Amino acid sequence: MIVPPFATVDALVAALAAGAHASDEPELDVLAHSLQCGHLLHTEHPDDAELAVAGLVHDVWDAVSPGDHRDHDIRGAVLVAPLLGARVARLVAGHVQAKRYLVASDATYRNGLSGRSTATLLEQGGGLDDDAIAALEASSDFDATITLRRADERAKVSGASVPALEQWRALLLEVSSQSG
Repeated sequence: MIVPPFATVDALVAALAAGAHASDEPELDVLAHSLQCGHLLHTEHPDDAELAVAGLVHDVWDAVSPGDHRDHDIRGAVLVAPLLGARVARLVAGHVQAKRYLVASDATYRNGLSGRSTATLLEQGGGLDDDAIAALEASSDFDATITLRRADERAKVSGASVPALEQWRALLLEVSSQSG
């Protein structure tokens, strides 16, 4: 499936809204998961708008192409890069590598993964090797990437009360205007 990068915040919001019809976990849709992840990051890191927005859009590929989870991190980054900028795209692209990093470097992390995250971990290559660990640790976005990943795992609560998608529009516009 070919999906062009988002040119406007309206197009991005429409794509995220479509996530209400795509499953993230058996009891949670992609939109609910994305809203939770963005909300956690915005609440815990209120001075980092790009991190919060990356949390909101990290699974956007799963919203636009349900059932095609392969390389969803890289594909999602390509979709958001022109609109939301390089840092948001790097964070989106890095959230799977961060899972693989945490599995390799934190003995307890794997046990806390959801069922779907555990299943997709195998498809994604399992834990990182030493060279990939070193490369990720050298990244200027290392801390933010790990923070996003940890929020990603916590953002899987069915029925959680979080702000609606429309309430993200102003922050999306702000990040978009600063990315150009």
